[in-house]
Amino acid sequence: MRTDPTQPRLRPARRGRFAPSPTGDLHPGSLLAAFGSWLLARHDGAEWWVRVEDLDPPREQPGAIERQLRTLEAFGLVSDGPILRQSSRDTAYREALDRLLGSGAAFECWCSRSDLAATGGLHHACVSGPQAGRAPAVRLRIPCGESVAFDDAIQGRVAQDVGTEVGDVVLRRADGFWAYQLAVVVDDAAQAITDVVRGADLLDSTPRQILLQRALGLPTPSYAHLPLIVDAQGRKLSKSTDAVPIDDANPLPALRFAWRALGQDPAALESCTDLAGTLAAAREAFSPACIPSESVALHNTGVAIAS
Repeated sequence: MRTDPTQPRLRPARRGRFAPSPTGDLHPGSLLAAFGSWLLARHDGAEWWVRVEDLDPPREQPGAIERQLRTLEAFGLVSDGPILRQSSRDTAYREALDRLLGSGAAFECWCSRSDLAATGGLHHACVSGPQAGRAPAVRLRIPCGESVAFDDAIQGRVAQDVGTEVGDVVLRRADGFWAYQLAVVVDDAAQAITDVVRGADLLDSTPRQILLQRALGLPTPSYAHLPLIVDAQGRKLSKSTDAVPIDDANPLPALRFAWRALGQDPAALESCTDLAGTLAAAREAFSPACIPSESVALHNTGVAIAS
């Protein structure tokens, strides 16, 4: 096929996503991640999709998925594509794992937590062999000295010696559940996600995901890690007693809270009295350069989160 170099090239479609875990209702910290990822997608002319990361049934709360999706809809944050549930993706994860095992990039491991106590929980070499009655975990092989560096749109240059600091990464747990690292990489590629925007608590996971993308021959999206909302003790809001659910019936206070926590000008939304007008004003006034890289203390935002 021949192309005409004088004709402009079409820009590849861009797509972001928000991927909550159904371990509870959405709180102000998770709203910041949802609203921030939505704003960045809209600012860049990208689609915004929602994925449900329901990989860990023992930690899930009954009805949490439905409540989370209802809250997003009440806030006008509606997925542009079909909502994918990771609990339905077993075949795709098995295919990826089989490829990694077949290439030697992954291996079965019977090591327990007590086996790895001497190395602080890091796995660099197996100390236990096959054991009767126990299923193995599967790990990604990461040699010491295996480093990854990438440019985060908010946090700047990030570098990590994954082999030394993280060790061999679990892809499937010994209890049979899929690990987040494998599922997120497989699903980002399957959904053609080009821009991953999420909380800074996942910043350390990004280098190991990049290594896994390389091992599977998958594209690496761009990354932006938003600031976390923390309480007065500096704890992430999801682990704090301050993590109260946001009010579905009155979304404007919580949206203004998230807007200010994202470093945006509060005056841009002050005159808005309805949801549609607030979202339209936010899209118009949003400035990615104003997003802070540091955590934001809940008590310093100066914005009420409930009516």
